[in-house]
Amino acid sequence: MEVSARTEPGLVLLTMSLHTTAQSLVSLAAEPGHEGGHASLSPFLTGGGALFVLLLLLWVTTRFNRDR
Repeated sequence: MEVSARTEPGLVLLTMSLHTTAQSLVSLAAEPGHEGGHASLSPFLTGGGALFVLLLLLWVTTRFNRDR
């Protein structure tokens, strides 16, 4: 990593921290054995539940905005 002599100390620490964090995340993602989610989570059930909640929020929002 190249650091200019005119940079502020906070910027250098932030850049080094981001670099270290990115390296940690890349090595974590490269580990084998973490391919799937939890065995009890159904993607269709999760997506259906999310769709239901969003439609419910849309319905509630339209009930409160009758003047528009």
